[in-house]
Amino acid sequence: GAEVKLVPWDYNVYNELGQCDGIFISNGPGDPVVCEKTISELRKIINAPDDLLKPVFGICLGNQLLALAAGATTEKLPFGNRGQNQPVLNSLTGDCYITPQNHGYAVNDKTLPKGWQSLFTNANDKTNEGIMHTSKPFFTAQFHPEANGGPTDTAFLFDVFLDCVR
Repeated sequence: GAEVKLVPWDYNVYNELGQCDGIFISNGPGDPVVCEKTISELRKIINAPDDLLKPVFGICLGNQLLALAAGATTEKLPFGNRGQNQPVLNSLTGDCYITPQNHGYAVNDKTLPKGWQSLFTNANDKTNEGIMHTSKPFFTAQFHPEANGGPTDTAFLFDVFLDCVR
């Protein structure tokens, strides 16, 4: 289990890095580039000195926000990826997961800076479905591993995150 402190989008999390074990960035609607304050705060967190380094896990909008904080770009999808049973490939293992999705924007893999890589790819349209840092405990999922109404193939990602914060 975990104790969670819910904070608003414009909260100064960086000032509390010494009092937390990890950062979880939740889902949300809309164009991620308008979330400038959140992106700026995330940029401080991922560039924090080693003694303040904390695991970061983002889902859906959290994927896009972390990518933007790292220096990548996002793009609007023509129709979005919506609904149940969206196949996603894990770039580390080659495993395919069936996922629920509801997003209209995607991270542009080609713009990921050095030290970052794609973690998940949509098997249908080849868009980004998650990123990871190659040496720091930062990772994301564009899909919804928390979905109770849909496939639960990727619920294990919460265990991965909790293992990182322990």
